[in-house]
Amino acid sequence: MHNIDQLLTWIKENRPTLFLDRDGVINKRIPGAYVEKVEQFNFFPNLAENFKILNKFFSRVLVVTNQQGIGKELMTHEDLAVVHEYMLFEIEMNDGFVDAVYYCPELAEFDPSCRKPNPGMALEAKANFADIEFGNSLMVGDSESDIQFGNQLGMKTLLVKTKKGEAQKMAENGTEANFEIDTLLDFIRHLSV
Repeated sequence: MHNIDQLLTWIKENRPTLFLDRDGVINKRIPGAYVEKVEQFNFFPNLAENFKILNKFFSRVLVVTNQQGIGKELMTHEDLAVVHEYMLFEIEMNDGFVDAVYYCPELAEFDPSCRKPNPGMALEAKANFADIEFGNSLMVGDSESDIQFGNQLGMKTLLVKTKKGEAQKMAENGTEANFEIDTLLDFIRHLSV
């Protein structure tokens, strides 16, 4: 584990690509359930208003999210599109933006290539944006699978500690993030100092 100041210096010197998980990072996670409609999508406080700071320091901002609620037939691709339209609208209304949103609708039990920790969504992003270099990227997530996803692609990894017990589980499994912070907003505040 490194000091967060080292990460901030690296970001300011390299203007890397930012990969963000969604649930537990951008919006509040619903334990044991899925965000199936806009009414269930709750940004962490003051986050939408401060997304523009991420745009200032990163060359691209991409969201990569596992959404097996679709595979479980709890929601449709269209339902998810409406949720993401709302998320993007709120960020854009506050002068920020997300370059692209990638999601994996498949069930975890089938271990699809698109589902984190597998690299499918990152490879799709690279196919869409040729300038992405995984070695010059940061993955921010709240789950072990997010950190594994970033680590195996050679990204720097930042664990936000919003998911109860996740840091302990990771320690037991030997999965290590390069950095840890309480929330994405805390990270943004450090960046903007």
